[in-house]
Amino acid sequence: MADAPVDVLLVGGGLANGLIAWRLRQARPELRILLVERGATLGGNHTWSYYHPDLTPAQHAWLAPLVVRCWPGYEVRFPEHRRRLSTPCYSISASRFHQVLMEALDGVVRLDAMVDEVGATGARINGAWQEAGLVIDGRGHAASPHMHYAWQKFVGREVLLRQPHGQALPIIMDATVPQDDGYRFVYTLPFDERRILVEDTYYSGAPGLDEAELRRRIDDYIAARGWQVERVEREESGVLPIALSGDIERFWRDKPSDLACSGLRAGLFHATTGYSLPFAVRLAEEVAALPALSETHDCIRDRSIAQWRGQLFMRLLNRMLFFASAPAQRYRLLQRFYGLPQARIERFYAARLNWADKLRILSGKPPVPLGAAFMAMANIERGTSSKPS
Repeated sequence: MADAPVDVLLVGGGLANGLIAWRLRQARPELRILLVERGATLGGNHTWSYYHPDLTPAQHAWLAPLVVRCWPGYEVRFPEHRRRLSTPCYSISASRFHQVLMEALDGVVRLDAMVDEVGATGARINGAWQEAGLVIDGRGHAASPHMHYAWQKFVGREVLLRQPHGQALPIIMDATVPQDDGYRFVYTLPFDERRILVEDTYYSGAPGLDEAELRRRIDDYIAARGWQVERVEREESGVLPIALSGDIERFWRDKPSDLACSGLRAGLFHATTGYSLPFAVRLAEEVAALPALSETHDCIRDRSIAQWRGQLFMRLLNRMLFFASAPAQRYRLLQRFYGLPQARIERFYAARLNWADKLRILSGKPPVPLGAAFMAMANIERGTSSKPS
């Protein structure tokens, strides 16, 4: 039995589709919207972080109800370099995301929804066909033979400590840890004086994630910091694509005709960090401002193609990271990067590098062998013949 048709059906209740639904509800309350999620909560079990320059003042304002903590800066630690930066950074928790959106989208969210079939005009949900004027598929990253990736993979534990941890700012990269399985660092977010997220992260050529081993290494890191855990409050894990090369036009031609996508499924993420929040915020605003829903597919495709082309330099840097240096020495590239002026680092994370930034990043003595650096840079953009290690 078919359900009553809706104007917009968003399949997948993650970050991108959640923000699109929220903005549509604010900008166009007359639309009949349905957001479906296979899990029991919106947003899954994630922590999203971003920097102040990533968003405009208006974007910060409407995103503010989702923010659980803001810090006035952050630190990085490498074997031969430490630095504190004054760039404000923010974090959003999945639990806050779920709470805010469930209130804002009252009556238009369906959880524990099994989706068996998705098309441009509807989807089969829990066995019933749901017709829609527009469908947006936001079910996460999907493999494509036209794209070549490495991976950022992680396990994070939010723990309550027995005593204050004494860490005032996030440490977004602590690369003083042993360099295993590619470039490794530990990421820590202090939410209050005793509660902190400790995340073990790898830039790796393979997507496999040994969660038990990463939990052990988190325990080792906590012990090395002199902390004692009272209890583990939650755990998260993930594997994010890091773009190396590909053909974005073929990527889109292989997708079902006229089916709009969002988030990672649309290739909308930072090529080097794998983070998608700024892209999701911009996309939500753009979709909500379209004069006609029929323009959504082309709008998202065009945005995806434009951002892919705009991040060519990021992919070049990624190939240097994975092809021009031994895994245990890859930290040197990031160590050198964090010696750059703060404004340049901010533009990198916002994916808004200018030509002067790009020249400066590549100038000087490279922290990898020169011949290997040139080979990695020359690797053709539309495909790689080898896999990253």
